[in-house]
Amino acid sequence: MNFFRGVMGGQAAGPQPSGAETIQKLCDRVASSTLLEDRRDAVRALKSLSKKYRMEVGTQAMDHLINILQTDRSDSEILGYALDTLYNIICNDEEEEQDENAQKQADDLGVQFTDTFIQDPEHVTLLLTMLEEFDFHVRWPGVKLLTALLKNQGVQVQGIILVSPMGVSRLMDLLADSREVIRNDGLLLLQQLTKSNAAIQKIVAFENAFERLLDIITEEGSSDGGIVVEDCLLLLLNLLKNNSSNQNFFKEGSYIQRMKPWFEVGDDNSGWSAQKVTNLHLMLQLVRVMVSPVNSPGATASCQKSMYQCGLLQQLCTILMATGVPADILTETINTVSEVIRGSQVNQDYFASVNAPSNPPRPAIVVLLMSMVNERQPFVLRCAVLYCFQCFLYKNQKGQGEIVATLLPSTIDANSISAGQLLCGGLFSADSLSNWCAAVALAHALQDNLTQKEQLLRVQLATSLGKPPVSLLQQCTNILSQGSKVQTRVGLLMLLCTWISNCPIAVTHFLHNQENVPFLTAQISENLGEDERLVQGLCALLLGICIYYNDNSLENYTKEKLKQLIEKRIGKENFVEKLGFITKHELYSRAAQKPQPVFPSPEQMLFDHEFTKLVKELEGMITKAVHKSSEEEKKEEEVKKTLEQHDNIVTQYKELIREQDAQIQELKEQVSSMASQNEQMQTTLTQQVSQIQQHKDQYNILKLKLGKENQSQGDGSQMNGLQTEELTQLREEMEELRKQHTLLQSQLGDKDALINTLRSEMSQTADGSAGGSDNTELLKELEALRSQVQSQSAEINQMKTERQELLRRAEAGSSDAVPSSDGSLDAAKMAELESRLAALTTETERLREEAKNSSQSQPELEQQLASVNSTVAILQTEKAKLQTEVQESKKEQDDLLMLLADQDQKIYSLKQRLKDLGETVDDEDDLDARDQTDDDEEEEEEDDDED
Repeated sequence: MNFFRGVMGGQAAGPQPSGAETIQKLCDRVASSTLLEDRRDAVRALKSLSKKYRMEVGTQAMDHLINILQTDRSDSEILGYALDTLYNIICNDEEEEQDENAQKQADDLGVQFTDTFIQDPEHVTLLLTMLEEFDFHVRWPGVKLLTALLKNQGVQVQGIILVSPMGVSRLMDLLADSREVIRNDGLLLLQQLTKSNAAIQKIVAFENAFERLLDIITEEGSSDGGIVVEDCLLLLLNLLKNNSSNQNFFKEGSYIQRMKPWFEVGDDNSGWSAQKVTNLHLMLQLVRVMVSPVNSPGATASCQKSMYQCGLLQQLCTILMATGVPADILTETINTVSEVIRGSQVNQDYFASVNAPSNPPRPAIVVLLMSMVNERQPFVLRCAVLYCFQCFLYKNQKGQGEIVATLLPSTIDANSISAGQLLCGGLFSADSLSNWCAAVALAHALQDNLTQKEQLLRVQLATSLGKPPVSLLQQCTNILSQGSKVQTRVGLLMLLCTWISNCPIAVTHFLHNQENVPFLTAQISENLGEDERLVQGLCALLLGICIYYNDNSLENYTKEKLKQLIEKRIGKENFVEKLGFITKHELYSRAAQKPQPVFPSPEQMLFDHEFTKLVKELEGMITKAVHKSSEEEKKEEEVKKTLEQHDNIVTQYKELIREQDAQIQELKEQVSSMASQNEQMQTTLTQQVSQIQQHKDQYNILKLKLGKENQSQGDGSQMNGLQTEELTQLREEMEELRKQHTLLQSQLGDKDALINTLRSEMSQTADGSAGGSDNTELLKELEALRSQVQSQSAEINQMKTERQELLRRAEAGSSDAVPSSDGSLDAAKMAELESRLAALTTETERLREEAKNSSQSQPELEQQLASVNSTVAILQTEKAKLQTEVQESKKEQDDLLMLLADQDQKIYSLKQRLKDLGETVDDEDDLDARDQTDDDEEEEEEDDDED
């Protein structure tokens, strides 16, 4: 152990070995020692020397250390020493105190050792396996070592981890570690892992990274948290930036709603810590990543909608209008609000309704424009306000109209400051940056909006007292001719180009001023310095727009005359060359990259993003228009007219097709509604048929039951004699017979009267009429009535016979009745029955007398003849209807009988099949016999009870 004491600082006799020799001996000890304790001490010694002798340890000991990781997996202490040693020789963070050259050499050394380590991908896989160890002394150095490898050779290590089974999942488990040191270093590791690798970013996101990171941010205090919150936000930015899949997953997982509490600020915003400013800045960047203009329009619109619905936009506007917010946070908040409302009509409308907490309240747009045209405000803040105004007007014709309306004479309010007044004030102020910003802002109010371009021509400006007002268009050209700063002239030229492009009326107004065209030609034809070339190019563009969108309404400045002027004063080739100066400018390409105006200094603020699109669109068309001859233009005009005619025809056909489509759609709706009605009627019909069938079945069952009951009652009466029930039935029959007798007597009297009346009419008709056919008809009717009278007389005689038979049966029943305890009661009932019979006989005689008396009242019956005839016709009609109903009923009965026969046949066939299959089946005859036996037994029990 003397050797180790010497290495570890103890005093030993003799010359001290050099560092390289000591490291070599330690490496030999690691490779040759059989005792784990000896190897552990040797690795610990290498760890202590790894910082001072980084090159030597890395060169000689790396293979031995990797071998320790492979063979001594059971001892966590030696694994920890080995991992720490590898980290010390690979990591570059400890060399910060050296100069730049030494730092560069150290970085190169770390990259060299990293390349050596990852030559075998199994080494990285082995390191990933080490991370599964829960022991702190193994897991923590393993995390740091893997982070260092990713920093030095990120792409190669990412590729190895990506193909390693469960490689990313093992690293995601670090976020769930309860030890904050490991969790926090795990965040740093995942930051390096997810840099510029979309595949790993997707895997990490789908390993529930968003949920875990947002939970950590909330636990650490959101924006008031420490460096851990910053690390989480940086990792979230890595996962979401330029990754549409993760952005969609973030939105669909409702994680946008969880961002709202981050931006809740109180009334007292003084004394923000640097860490809070950093955290909030990253949070705002995270919101911007979700709604960045470089994302797909559909994804951006969806995120904008979610941010409005969850109240995130409202919260950002609160920060925007709050007091005491740091300038850089306010600037980033303005940029964030800009992109949240860009192109979203709902969000833009909400932003237009936001008021600043001032007295009196002012719209937020007005307050922001006041900052933009104020030269004392920071440059980045003014750029942010301009970007916000541009985003508010982007694809927002309603907002454009509101801004332009504040400039019109009919809407100007002298008591309040409007957006239009601020823009005009900035446009003509002494500050060139204010001129440029106001010109670009006003140009965005006219972008792709022909109506507002024409409306802005109405704006009149009062330049000084005692002088007539001039138009805004004329004032812009006046300032141009005064030779102001380059930035001011560039801004005004961009405004004029945007204003008159695709607006022939504005072109006419511009050309109507006799000084404009000579000024432009003079500017283009001069040979000026490098700074003026851009102004010359913009003047050429403006003159080219006057040619291309000229409607030839001014004789002095038609297309042909302007082209001749260019050819004489400038030259076509020179004109095209000057026009090309715009796109060749270095600031042009920078502005064309993204919509946000980002410039390192105010002097470089020359081009607007939307204007670069306009230049790209118009440059080629203007070049062609200048080189075209008058004959070619005529041909083009003819072609345009033909195309317009074709377009009109196509439009007519489209309208016709739309009308036909509407009619087809209406007919389809009618068909669908009729189909639904038909289905409902079919359903109702089916229900009614089933109900009718049920009623028929119930009717047949009741009919059968009634027949059985009548049969059982008849058997009982034969066996027991005339019982009380039979007497009651006889009384009812007698009462019914009495009523029928009364009715027949009245009908007989009516018929007799009718016969007498008809006889008298026949006699009168035979004496005085010449119509033999009428007599014949009356005779036929008389014979018919006689036959009816005879039939009714027969019925009366039959009724009398039935009455006598009933009387006889009643007397026989009273004489043959068996004496019993109820004999006195039966005798009383028979006496009552006889008395009722006598009364009935008396009533019959009385009715006969009344019939005789009624036969004598012929004059009254003659008056009722007409009503009787009509009644007969009605009765005949009803008879025909009843006959029809009888036929239908018979038909239904026949159908039912056929159905019953089919059903019986099916039942019989099914029974036969069941019998063939060996099943026991009861026949209907057996069931009927069984039912009859049961009925007989019940009757016998009733008879026993009565006895």
